[in-house]
Amino acid sequence: MEILRLLDVESRVSVTELSSRFSISPVTIRKDLEMLERRRLLRRVRGGAVRTECSDEGAFELRLLHRAEVKRAIAREAVRLVRDGDAIALDCSTTCYYLAEQLRDRQGLVVVTNGLRAAELLGSSATVVLTGGTLRPSSWSLVGDDTDFPVRGGPLGLGFFGVRSVSPAHGLLELSNEEGAAKRRLGAACRDVYALFDSSKVSRFAMYPFVPVDRISGLITDAGFPDGAVAAWRAADVTVHRVTAVPQD
Repeated sequence: MEILRLLDVESRVSVTELSSRFSISPVTIRKDLEMLERRRLLRRVRGGAVRTECSDEGAFELRLLHRAEVKRAIAREAVRLVRDGDAIALDCSTTCYYLAEQLRDRQGLVVVTNGLRAAELLGSSATVVLTGGTLRPSSWSLVGDDTDFPVRGGPLGLGFFGVRSVSPAHGLLELSNEEGAAKRRLGAACRDVYALFDSSKVSRFAMYPFVPVDRISGLITDAGFPDGAVAAWRAADVTVHRVTAVPQD
């Protein structure tokens, strides 16, 4: 699990670094990497391994564990924006799953989502509308250009989205074209859009913008988000909220 978590953050791991990190032999590390490759959770390369986008097995659960307290702190900040009776959008990200946990006490919510785990969590406390699309097991989401849902009586109020990366020039971005397409359609239905992400996302590579800068109402991230990045986003007239993670009982 730790090897897969490192791959999710760094995209590549080396046998030498892993051997030193875990204080075990390179032979043992190679055997672990071979086992993970057989399960299609990574791809072996010379000297180590790289992440594979086909790594479906347990991927969502692994991402839930990564920086969980930070994501919960971001969710606690985001839930302050939601009032009883609101109509909102949630995407399939793990941070939005933690936001869904916080939303169970809200009354009369209408939640449109492409995230199956968030839908399951909120099904007994809110009116949940699932988008259409193709099932993507790695994120327990419905994705693709055919993602669609009816919006009657005006746009949704708030939309909350996880990201692969953020850019003050290009907005919110995803690595997968299918994931980006689903989020683009969902974001277009929202009056106000908020990005929820931990600060490790600031330097990640991503290709597909799904919400442009001029449609972003705010970023909610953690204290590790650099001051320079905060200044660049504020110059683009986007509010940045930085939270501090405090372990909860």
